[in-house]
Amino acid sequence: MNLNQIELLRILQETELNLSKAAKRMHIVQSAVSRQLQLFEEELGSPLFERKGKKLIALTALGQRVMDEVATINQAKLNIQAIASDFLDCNKGTIHIATTHTQAKYFLPHPIQRFRAKYPGIRIYIVQASPEQLVDQLHAHKADIAICTEKVNEDAELITRHCYEWHHAAVMPKGHPLCEGELTCERLTAFPILTYSLGFTGRSAIERAFQQSGHQLDIILAAADTDVIKTYVHLNLGVGIIARMAYDSEADHGLVVRDLSHIIPKSITKIAYLKQNYLPLYSQHFIEELLVAAREISA
Repeated sequence: MNLNQIELLRILQETELNLSKAAKRMHIVQSAVSRQLQLFEEELGSPLFERKGKKLIALTALGQRVMDEVATINQAKLNIQAIASDFLDCNKGTIHIATTHTQAKYFLPHPIQRFRAKYPGIRIYIVQASPEQLVDQLHAHKADIAICTEKVNEDAELITRHCYEWHHAAVMPKGHPLCEGELTCERLTAFPILTYSLGFTGRSAIERAFQQSGHQLDIILAAADTDVIKTYVHLNLGVGIIARMAYDSEADHGLVVRDLSHIIPKSITKIAYLKQNYLPLYSQHFIEELLVAAREISA
């Protein structure tokens, strides 16, 4: 057994057991891949894969257990590389942040600006996706940190940290009937609603609030991007329900914003990362910068 064979198993899993793709990734011929698998299975005394001809179609029970250990070994390898880089120079490196559009545009700019002033040698890459995809990015080691409201609490392999609390708000064109008077569930359900897609930016909290009140929203448009929602509110297609922080008094001067904290419970944005993942010092400092920005929002 050697590390190349362990790496081969990992790559096979990533390529959905495709021998030709694994061979290409490892820069060897396919026959060499097959030979390495054969030697590994002979050493273990039992097959790791179910086969149909020469094609791998599934993992055996032993293969499943072995792949769990392969993931642990790969994590250790990544941690060793990160520790070494941190030891050599903790002021150079890369942070991959997985987040949603709302967080990327309305929360992250100031903490990233301050962090870059302190650590100019650190490169920052932002990966925008759905909350479910953000968690997948962490597990695939394509992101170091995820920042979002939905989903991260559901994964036992993640460390989650409370970042900040926020509320939803309603936005409508000036002169709209909801610009005046008390906002209630009943009044909101009388108008077409534009809000977030399922799984984004507290949509689950919106759904629960109206279900518990016995009212049903008429959601005619849903989008992952707050700016898309506001664009169609400007066109007078309906009332938008968005994150309060996403209202910009200058850019959205044609819209009226009204607080919905008395109707929809607060949402909590969290910072998440893998428990087994070594975070370099600069990543830890970046998280601290996020928490500072969160305290400023709450103040």
